[in-house]
Amino acid sequence: MKVTLTATLVILAAALSAPAIASDTHNHGAMQMVSTSPANAQLVDGTVKKVDKSTGKVTLAHGPLTNLGMNMNMTMVFRVKDNNWLNQMKEGDKIRFVADKINGAFTIVQFEPAK
Repeated sequence: MKVTLTATLVILAAALSAPAIASDTHNHGAMQMVSTSPANAQLVDGTVKKVDKSTGKVTLAHGPLTNLGMNMNMTMVFRVKDNNWLNQMKEGDKIRFVADKINGAFTIVQFEPAK
């Protein structure tokens, strides 16, 4: 009887916690990355760490990207909306940019040299 009761309680606990576990797969706490319209995004300061023209990517150290739910400074690799922009960037350059998540990839959608 004790074994049956214990097994029943374990199954019941698992069944009741399953919806909470399932919902957590879509909510990653403070690092949840929800994109808002780039029109609402503000230019963020960044420093070019690496330009890789062969892959169409640039590595930037940057401030918070609040439109993407990233509220701290970090260094990331980004695609660029226009590959010609990579010709205007070199390691050490200070830029201001807007990033968005496009087709699952973090992409610079607007940029300008920092003044």
